[in-house]
Amino acid sequence: MSDSTEADSDVDVERWRDELESKRDEKDDFFAEHPQSPIPPEERDEFGGLEYFAPDPTYRVTATVAAHDDPEVVLMETTAGREMRYLRVATLEFDLEREDDALEDGTYELAAYQLESPNEEPLFVPFRDKTTGQQTYQGGRYMELAPDRDLADGDELVVDFNLAYSPFCAYSETFDCPLPPEENWLEVTIQAGERFE
Repeated sequence: MSDSTEADSDVDVERWRDELESKRDEKDDFFAEHPQSPIPPEERDEFGGLEYFAPDPTYRVTATVAAHDDPEVVLMETTAGREMRYLRVATLEFDLEREDDALEDGTYELAAYQLESPNEEPLFVPFRDKTTGQQTYQGGRYMELAPDRDLADGDELVVDFNLAYSPFCAYSETFDCPLPPEENWLEVTIQAGERFE
């Protein structure tokens, strides 16, 4: 499932759901068996798979991009008390429309970052929402977006919260993970992606 700078309101929901479930199965296999799994080795035999919210296409949104030509440095605190330097390279504005909770309909923004050192890394979008610390990991969740070209103002980018995941430090204290800065704390419930209770 690749991210694109094109809007895709005509997405094939069944195909999207199948691809999402396949990705989740692959991740479960990695966590259960791979030497680099964040699950401590002594706990892998008991690992029965990650917890997820049910796939929900209403959390797959099209965001409008505001690109930052001269990105500001953002210092992100980490779970180990350090700071990591990121560049705020874009702001993503999107609408959420929830049929079952009209009170949370509205327009929201998330900042997208890249590490300060030059690289070709995907856009890093850490965030908190109203599930954080209750249904999802207390340190927030992450998304990575890989647009197919450099972003410009007014571009549209698919943001699929069903791909939101918990950082490795949710599973082991040996990892040090950046915490979402306050500008990416959403005052909305995002019941999509990985759960962690």
